[in-house]
Amino acid sequence: MTGIILAVVVSYLLGSVIGSLLLGRLRGVDIRTQGSGNAGGTNALRTQGKGFALAVIAIDIGKGVIAAWPVAAIAYSMSGSPLALQDIQVICGAAAIIGHVWPVFYQFRGGKGAATLIGALAAISPLVLVPVLVVFALVLMSSGFVGLSTMIATAVTIAWAAFAVEGGILSSFGMFAIFVTAFIAYTHRSNIERMLAGAENRFEKAMLLRRPR
Repeated sequence: MTGIILAVVVSYLLGSVIGSLLLGRLRGVDIRTQGSGNAGGTNALRTQGKGFALAVIAIDIGKGVIAAWPVAAIAYSMSGSPLALQDIQVICGAAAIIGHVWPVFYQFRGGKGAATLIGALAAISPLVLVPVLVVFALVLMSSGFVGLSTMIATAVTIAWAAFAVEGGILSSFGMFAIFVTAFIAYTHRSNIERMLAGAENRFEKAMLLRRPR
């Protein structure tokens, strides 16, 4: 089990490398003091522009891939444990997402975990990204709410686990899907509050299926 524990720690530390804060330091800005105050890709786009945001998203997705693929695979090959590879992958993926939200390198103030989740899913079960991204796009084009789109798209992983994964929601992927759906909803709690108050910003340029008022 030592290899698995080490992999979880490495995955958490990878998650704690926040793309927007790492690149922001090079630019001399901390986007947690700008816009929504979040260290994720959406706030990076709104405050720093497309190029910066794309680089941020690439870093945040990449660390999810690394944690749930090579890190998990090395731990699996070394551990000699009864855990299957996917069991270790979901644990490492979850650790990276938690690290992104509560990064040890940045006073435990990070992003909301969506991009790192995408990276973890790409490594664990890449086919699930098809319905996840389609649902995200449809909700965004209909509502203009990035947070709402993210939460609903994440919940698709539970349906995927129930109907497309051996063992259903009781499988390791199913447990991961339930965890990340609840966790992403938690990290977007401020978005939920603003939507209920009618104060949430819309990404109006993305509203291709509905004209904003």
